[in-house]
Amino acid sequence: MEWTGARYADKPTVEVRRRVLASPERVWEFVSDIDLMPTLSAELQSVAWLDGAAGPTLGGRFLGRSKHESLGEWQTTSYVVRCEPPRVFAWAVEDPEQPSALWKFTLTHLDDGGTELAQWMQLGPGRSGLSYAIDAMPEKEQKIVFVRLREFERSITATLDAIKDLAEGGPAPEGRGV
Repeated sequence: MEWTGARYADKPTVEVRRRVLASPERVWEFVSDIDLMPTLSAELQSVAWLDGAAGPTLGGRFLGRSKHESLGEWQTTSYVVRCEPPRVFAWAVEDPEQPSALWKFTLTHLDDGGTELAQWMQLGPGRSGLSYAIDAMPEKEQKIVFVRLREFERSITATLDAIKDLAEGGPAPEGRGV
């Protein structure tokens, strides 16, 4: 990731893509399984569907618990804002109208039967834990945003690599990713 000088209000984004030798339907099994995600992440500790939901549906909600060395521990409620099997799974964190973050998996069918898998995320526009760090050190806002985006890029890369392995028939993950 290259330096962009982005500020939080710019709603900066990160996107990583992988080519997966499996159908979108097979890849969808993994990207839409929120219970799998904590096994792929060092930060995300647990997730649970709310309101009796058993899987992703438009408007569905889930609770996530996270932990970060610099930011502490927290929990958020996410709202499914797009659910188009087997193409798009997206959620807004905390407030669908002013989310602290937006996350999205996009699956594109390739002519060879494989899938291009992308994961994208956007910081803001709503306040998040990162906002408190920026409030405390406003002169370092661009660096704080850049460091966090790099962390997200590494984490997304590890997640996509693990999903690729699983979808292509590899072993289940043993530990947590970055």
